[in-house]
Amino acid sequence: MGLAEVVPGVSGGTVALITGIYQELIDTIAQFGPESLSLLSSPRDFYTHHNLRFLLALSMGMGIGILAFAQVMRYLLDVYPTVVWAFFSGVIVVSAFVVARHRARRVLLTLGLVGLIAGLGLAFLPVRLTDAGLLELFIGGSIAVCAWILPAVSGSYVLVLMGLYEPVIRALSEFDMVPLMTLASGCAIGLFVFVRILKRLLIRYYEQTMAVLAGFMLGSTINLWPWRHVMAGESRWLSPWAYEQMVEPSMLTMSMISFVIGGSGLWLLARNTDI
Repeated sequence: MGLAEVVPGVSGGTVALITGIYQELIDTIAQFGPESLSLLSSPRDFYTHHNLRFLLALSMGMGIGILAFAQVMRYLLDVYPTVVWAFFSGVIVVSAFVVARHRARRVLLTLGLVGLIAGLGLAFLPVRLTDAGLLELFIGGSIAVCAWILPAVSGSYVLVLMGLYEPVIRALSEFDMVPLMTLASGCAIGLFVFVRILKRLLIRYYEQTMAVLAGFMLGSTINLWPWRHVMAGESRWLSPWAYEQMVEPSMLTMSMISFVIGGSGLWLLARNTDI
């Protein structure tokens, strides 16, 4: 999940859903609230009630993934961008299929279509270019974390839209703790509010919510199109041949292999998961 969140366009929530820990993640985070204060006097009860064994293990894994791969992904996106985007395109396309396979056709043709249109529309939102202050990082964190917990939307991509992705990656690479702690504070506030809403949706409208998310996943794949040329904050989708002429070698064969590897790996990971 940490690696997924480093890449703008891929959701850590997708990884949680496919690996079968999504419901436990939602339930665990939703346990936090004002009533948690009354349990602080009993550390053991606090630990058990909030399922901290699960949460600490997950947080540690994500933290290691982010710190270990932030600079690696920065390098790969600079040197082999089309191969990286193709790999994660395969991951998201297969993820959408895995989520949709158990949904009723009628629900997919209605709410799934709504999600698909919304996912496609996300690609046409303008990217904001800004110098990130602490207030912008706090607000951006509170919004991006809502995307992180959804198994379809990338928190990193939301940071891209808000013009905060590069400052955050730079802070991670340089271990600049002030902006990172500010971002984390915004994430904590946004997460505890949004996760309660999401839990209610999953309890009352599970099939409908999953259908929307499956469509959104498929539609948002356009954001991962490998052969893009970004200039002045505007992204242009190119064919591999036009990309090779205008930008750099398209690496079409390697990108196709990368797509298959990403999709196959996700399928193997999800084959025993009942979503």
